[in-house]
Amino acid sequence: MTRQSTRNIALVLIAVIFAAIYLFPLYWMYVTSIKTTSEAFASPPIFIPTHAQWTNFVDVWVSRGMGRFLWNSFYIATGSVILIAIMGSGCAYVLARYRSVWVDIGLFLILMLQVLPPSLMVTPIFVGFSQLGILEYPRFATILGITAKSMPFFVVLVRATFMSVPMELEEAALVDGNSRIGAFFHIVLPLARNGILVSAILIYMQAFGEFVYSKTFIADAIYQPASVGLNTFMGPNTVEWDKIMAYASIYVTPILAAFVLLQRKIVSGLTSGALK
Repeated sequence: MTRQSTRNIALVLIAVIFAAIYLFPLYWMYVTSIKTTSEAFASPPIFIPTHAQWTNFVDVWVSRGMGRFLWNSFYIATGSVILIAIMGSGCAYVLARYRSVWVDIGLFLILMLQVLPPSLMVTPIFVGFSQLGILEYPRFATILGITAKSMPFFVVLVRATFMSVPMELEEAALVDGNSRIGAFFHIVLPLARNGILVSAILIYMQAFGEFVYSKTFIADAIYQPASVGLNTFMGPNTVEWDKIMAYASIYVTPILAAFVLLQRKIVSGLTSGALK
């Protein structure tokens, strides 16, 4: 066995170990979701349940009204992504094409907004929304809050995609009689759609699991998303870990499946602006 082969095998083993460590919580969530209450608290822990309780999923779906929670999550995430894609694409294009000191300052401010935690931003946003009367529409207020939080991430990613589109194509469109706006919509936007789509997918995954803004802005359980619904399980005497994991499994599986199916497109989109 050559030295290179030994090195490759060692790297593969290390990758497998790290993957197992990373995926173990996911495995434990699915396994616990089909355990009985006694098996969930067994010591030593049971890694493979002896009597799978598939009825846990039905009980959680019916008793907790998961259909309504998931619909609210879908509504909030979809609204946030649409708003972010419309406003963020224009902002990213300006930052990619019009280079000046003020543009650099704007990009710096956008990056600074990205590092602020939601718990820090939620208080001033709540006060502002309250004064404007936006809290009367709690899901819309949550969509605006998520937009404020996620816009910097979207702009930074899409800006790199726009920078990978040659400016010569826009100049040719302008020579042919297109306006700057026409060149953006007919030339630049179609070429950058892959990066925009991938950024929107990542934002959607974040918005689907958002908790801080939803918990703060939405008081009525009818409009709360699944992330807040999961929090209703928690209390000082929480014992229903099998039900909690069943709820979490139903909640996580759609997004996890979408990520697995779209992983190649996500990776290609993230690297689309890496080279020019």
